[in-house]
Amino acid sequence: MPKMKTHSSLKDRFKVTGTGKVKRFKAYKNHLLSHKSGRQKRVLSSQPLLAQGDYRRLQQQIGNLK
Repeated sequence: MPKMKTHSSLKDRFKVTGTGKVKRFKAYKNHLLSHKSGRQKRVLSSQPLLAQGDYRRLQQQIGNLK
């Protein structure tokens, strides 16, 4: 049976913390930032933890996730 491969685009989209929780990035922070307020950009900069249901779904895509 072949090796389980990691979905390559997901390696950069999620970060695993030291305790094994997964941090994600928020949308709407990549371009067209000139008309967005500083407060909106600051709020979008935070990296919340991934929800439990999404974490289980992510485990199927990333084989070596803790």
